[in-house]
Amino acid sequence: MKKKYHIEGMTCEGCRSGVENILNAIPEVTSATVNLENKEASVVSKKQLNIEVFKKAVPDKYTITEKADKPIGNHQISKEKSELQQLYPLFLIFGYITIASFLINYNPWSMDDFMLDFMGLFYVVFSFFKLLDLKGFPESFRMYDPLAKVLPTYGLVYPFIEVGLGLLFLMRFKINIALGVTILVLGITTVGVIKVLVDKKSIRCACLGTALKLPMTKATFIENAIMLVMAIWMFIKIYS
Repeated sequence: MKKKYHIEGMTCEGCRSGVENILNAIPEVTSATVNLENKEASVVSKKQLNIEVFKKAVPDKYTITEKADKPIGNHQISKEKSELQQLYPLFLIFGYITIASFLINYNPWSMDDFMLDFMGLFYVVFSFFKLLDLKGFPESFRMYDPLAKVLPTYGLVYPFIEVGLGLLFLMRFKINIALGVTILVLGITTVGVIKVLVDKKSIRCACLGTALKLPMTKATFIENAIMLVMAIWMFIKIYS
């Protein structure tokens, strides 16, 4: 009997192989393969197994659920609500950054300073979450960032690049360089995000590191697009 399961919590190849080994060690399981990118386990067993068998076998940091082939009706609505709930931390942080940037510059109002402070706070806050799990972040990041895929070291230093860019914006130091680097790095990442969305792949967004389990959705694209538009606008304004 073959059945597929959805697994949350895997962040790297080590997690994938570990879960796969655990599933294969269950006596009733004939074979099990785990796909990190799709967060999916395909299990062949001698008989139908209760989901509780798998839940007890895998560590608590992983969440395993039965995978429905074609979710319909209320189940589909629940899934959509679940995705929105997962994105709540992203919306909350984005809102805090926007309000803070507005309050810093509302009197006297300066749109240019608002955008610089927004980008600075964005980088500092988002880098903080990436640094919470510096070992796991590169593995998640390389699943969609084109440069991180071919240059693993880039994923390791990326959070520090964000810290540096954030400080440059907040200190108003070498703004032209910070804008140029922002356009470059976010441009590359956005290309990867678009490809994931077009291919309709189900992977985790690493924008807030691995501490918060965020799905890759259009919200990720919008977040990057806002930063890119601000950076391009300011870059053009400086050199026009």
